[in-house]
Amino acid sequence: MILMADHLLTGDGATHRADAALRLDEKGRIAWIGSRREAAERWPQEEKKDYGEATLLPGLFDMHVHFGYYYSQPDLAEFDDFMIAYYALAQAKASLSLGITTIRDLSSPHGLLKRLRQAGEKGYVTVPRIIHADAGICMTGGHGHQDGIEEADGPWAVRAAIRRQCRDGADWVKLLTSNRADIPEFTQEELDAAVDECHRRGYKTAVHAGTQPSIQMCIDAGFDTIEHGTFMTVEQGRQMAEKGIAWVPTITAYTYLYEQTKKLIEEGGNTDNPIAARAIRDQAFFEPAYKAYRDNFKAIYDTGVTVLAGSDMVLYGAPPLPIHQELGYMVEYGITPLEAVRTATVNAAAVLGIGEETGCLKEGLAGDILAVKGDVSQNIRALDDVLEVFLGGRSVHCAGEAPR
Repeated sequence: MILMADHLLTGDGATHRADAALRLDEKGRIAWIGSRREAAERWPQEEKKDYGEATLLPGLFDMHVHFGYYYSQPDLAEFDDFMIAYYALAQAKASLSLGITTIRDLSSPHGLLKRLRQAGEKGYVTVPRIIHADAGICMTGGHGHQDGIEEADGPWAVRAAIRRQCRDGADWVKLLTSNRADIPEFTQEELDAAVDECHRRGYKTAVHAGTQPSIQMCIDAGFDTIEHGTFMTVEQGRQMAEKGIAWVPTITAYTYLYEQTKKLIEEGGNTDNPIAARAIRDQAFFEPAYKAYRDNFKAIYDTGVTVLAGSDMVLYGAPPLPIHQELGYMVEYGITPLEAVRTATVNAAAVLGIGEETGCLKEGLAGDILAVKGDVSQNIRALDDVLEVFLGGRSVHCAGEAPR
């Protein structure tokens, strides 16, 4: 099959081809990239699909999701193991409809993502490529302990928790060491032990760290990715670039919280509701968090730190997996649409170690392809108008068709 469009982005942050064509072979891999005219001349009889004024680009990566995060549901008591699995499958379907063909899940109920991936491999369901960290690890009573996160205290207990999760099939390991407060949760000794345990066994590790001094502690420990890094400094961005640590800012999650709590305050929401009261109290954190991303993102990006796109949206009623909005904020805050696309394609594939399989429109790679209406190189929000999504050369979502 040959796919054609007015625009093609390879995902490398620079390459934009006009009047483009792409050929998929019988194994679902990209066999050739060129122009419409060349395709017509070389394969006159082959099936062709021309999207017209549209863009072909690699399927997107969302590097921070929680497919099994059901804890904010209003009917929480109804979520047994069966319902949680159905919920995760709904998240997987939503990802494909948005053009997200690879996800990294950074904490869901134990074993859930392992089984969801297996179900996809068996052909029972259609899901994106799944990389997962199983459940996260926090200190006793730490951030996330009420949401199925495994608790561990002390270097050897942290190592034991990591060993259990790796034994049970985790691809990555995630720690959580700060939330809204400036007091670190894990000690430096515990963080160092976690990274050592992962790296000596060939696993990569992510860490939830948004405040100081926990961000610096995690840089010193040498985690592979720092999630949020909300109040990161430019100097810390330089350190991360030098050490090969990637940054997943999750701008959208914090901006959404800021906007929603601001609206709640302005409209005089019912503060007798404990959830509303907690949200209003946390406005003192959300507003400076929103401003930190707005004011510092471009300067940190310019240090050369590898930036990855992740949505981290788990709130009930919020837009699911808003990776398009995440890239939109990146462009609004100073980088080009092509650079933003790279954070959700080539950069992500490289950090996950699958750059030789997917993440770029390149001959020989898997046909994970997104077709959207419009020119993404000029308007990043063209990503919102999804026309078709291919995973391994197979169409898994097409606008106007019933969900698959």
